[in-house]
Amino acid sequence: MISHVKTSQDINLQKLEELQIHLWGKIQPHGVLFVLDESSLKIVQTSNNTKQFFGITPEEIINLTLDDIFDSFQIEQLKTGLESNNLDFINPTKLWARVDGDNYVIFDGVFHRNIEGFLILELEPAISQENIPFLSFYHLAKASINQLQSNANLTDFCQIIVKEVRKMTGFDRVMLYQFDEDDHGEVIAEDKLEQLEPYLGLHYPASDIPLPARRLFSSNYIRLIPDAKATGVDLFPKLHPLNDTALNLTHSILRSASPCHLEYLHNMGVGASLTISLIDDGKLWGLIACHHLTPKYVPYELRKACEFLGQVVFAEISAKEETKDYDYRMKLTGIQGGLIESMTQADNFIEGLFKSNQNLLDLTSSQGVAVCVGDDYSLIGKTPKEDDVKYLLQWLKKEINEEVFSTPSLPNLYADARNFKDVASGLLAVKISQRNYILWFRPEVIQTVNWGGDPSKAYEMENIEGNLKLCPRKSFELWKETVRLTSLSWKPVEIKAALGLKEAIVNIILRQADELAQLAHDLELSNAELKKFAYVASHDLQEPLNQVSNYVQLLEMRYDEALDEDAKEFINFAVEGVSLMQTLIDDVLAYSKVDMRDIEFQLTESETALEKAIANLRGRIADSNAIITHDPLPTVMADGTQLIQLFLNLISNAIKFRGEDTPEIHIKAQRLEDEWLFSVQDNGMGIDPRFSDRIFIIFQRLHTRDEYPGTGMGLAICKKIMECHRGKIWVESEVGQGATFYFTIPVGGQQRDRKRGSTR
Repeated sequence: MISHVKTSQDINLQKLEELQIHLWGKIQPHGVLFVLDESSLKIVQTSNNTKQFFGITPEEIINLTLDDIFDSFQIEQLKTGLESNNLDFINPTKLWARVDGDNYVIFDGVFHRNIEGFLILELEPAISQENIPFLSFYHLAKASINQLQSNANLTDFCQIIVKEVRKMTGFDRVMLYQFDEDDHGEVIAEDKLEQLEPYLGLHYPASDIPLPARRLFSSNYIRLIPDAKATGVDLFPKLHPLNDTALNLTHSILRSASPCHLEYLHNMGVGASLTISLIDDGKLWGLIACHHLTPKYVPYELRKACEFLGQVVFAEISAKEETKDYDYRMKLTGIQGGLIESMTQADNFIEGLFKSNQNLLDLTSSQGVAVCVGDDYSLIGKTPKEDDVKYLLQWLKKEINEEVFSTPSLPNLYADARNFKDVASGLLAVKISQRNYILWFRPEVIQTVNWGGDPSKAYEMENIEGNLKLCPRKSFELWKETVRLTSLSWKPVEIKAALGLKEAIVNIILRQADELAQLAHDLELSNAELKKFAYVASHDLQEPLNQVSNYVQLLEMRYDEALDEDAKEFINFAVEGVSLMQTLIDDVLAYSKVDMRDIEFQLTESETALEKAIANLRGRIADSNAIITHDPLPTVMADGTQLIQLFLNLISNAIKFRGEDTPEIHIKAQRLEDEWLFSVQDNGMGIDPRFSDRIFIIFQRLHTRDEYPGTGMGLAICKKIMECHRGKIWVESEVGQGATFYFTIPVGGQQRDRKRGSTR
């Protein structure tokens, strides 16, 4: 990437990107064009210069057939070729036209079908009556190809290309012009007349070859303008008679250049031009551009030889670029393999990335990387600050809808990046999922770029007879630009390595998801067995316990007089043990019933749930004289039964673990961003902060049963209820200063606040 040139002419230059030059409706005057009805080979549209070549006006030639103009035997052969539906078998062809009686003029003819499917024949007077023999063409190209294949250096290789093309064509200047990712171009090789000003190493703005022109260069391997000052020839009729639209000349070899391009050639002092397109996988990689100071015609056979050479040349360029990148690609593949191996052995991919002996920075030759997983940001090397990364990620999610995004000039796209250009002028971002990204950073590298003329003055406005006209620039003198806010460009092999890592991470996550799904299935089966056991314990074990209790008490009643005090005490111990066992079984059953799958989420008035819990505890409240108050409580999305159980357990604990004063318990709630925060505050004996987590563990107690009866299940049940509601529960307390239990319930559905309170 070179620079993002912004000018005051941007709106006018945009018109260049919208020009439909393939519908220009003009051809160059050195040839003639026929649009044919394929079934009869009747001419339905032609160029306006038929009189010059055939002595017949356009009006007279319309509705004639090719048989009326050319040798009939040749036309029969052409019909056979057309029926095969492969125009390559008949292109190019020599055609003899009868002119002025028995005189013949020989043409080079090329057939093609345009996008609408119309058959078009383009004709140029043949300079020689014979095709170049195959062996002559073979020797012409073979020497050039041998030189190219034997040269290992890409720069020297390109220089050989332009010398060979110039030797073949005789043009005054031949350049190899390569496009960059912004469609600017650079002359990377040149061979020319000694007296001509050199263009080697100069850059040219994208507007020199607008998008419509680049599209046409991608559709045609070769393009000749033998006389840049020649006047284009209109078609007759102007519109195609079948659909009354301008004829699409995308694949035409005679199509006239736009006036703007011709003026551009005039300003460069070019009298004739020949361009050979270098196409990589359908995309225009570059051009071999030939310029001549005066008009120059290149025979069709020689142009085809240049076209063939251009394809061979680019195949060699691609091969050399791949060879050049091979060692680097192998290095990145090794780094990628090490990272993948480390991730597969770790519990999660982030841990694997950081524990690997391979450096995540080396994978893309960057100086900083940020691994963003949800709201967690892990930064390595030289990166923007975490807050800057957070805002950059928000911009990416909003503006960039691609799985991989790269730019060497982030500040030109994201203005805030100017604040950290020293570490992140370049960005390579890979989206792992909607919330997870890996971002690589490169620092600013200040460059000096040599332009062929000021790129900010790529076009000029001229007032011609009161009308403003967009004209190409006239100056091509060396113009230097200092490029800032730009890093080294990301190489395709680096982007590919980052994408490969992303695919590996996704595969690892999917594999882990499968393992978790299997684990969840196993846990579900295990939980089902536990619930079955809890049911058995609750029902089948209760009966023998009742028998033990009943018979022990019956024994005491029947033999009361025969029992001493120790025996009676032992019987009481047995009865209390049975009672405790029954309570424990009931609590285990209650704990097992708290299950996410059994929850019925619905809008629940938490104030009503609290009142039902208080009603169930009225005996304990009366015995302890407890005072229970609450603020207005909201309506929440919850399971009503479990919410009652939650309040009941917390209030029961507050009464049980009271201090010397009368128990006072207050319940309130407040709305946070995306959840409700409830609190149950008491003035009881308090809890040592060291045990604030322990009290929520099943069967964990801080006191003996002699001091405070119970199984230690109440708070464990509360914790499980909150987990099923996707909430949290915790306690804040000091010994002797009471305790406040907090729990949260996520906001879900429409919430309604109750506007009333109550006091016991």
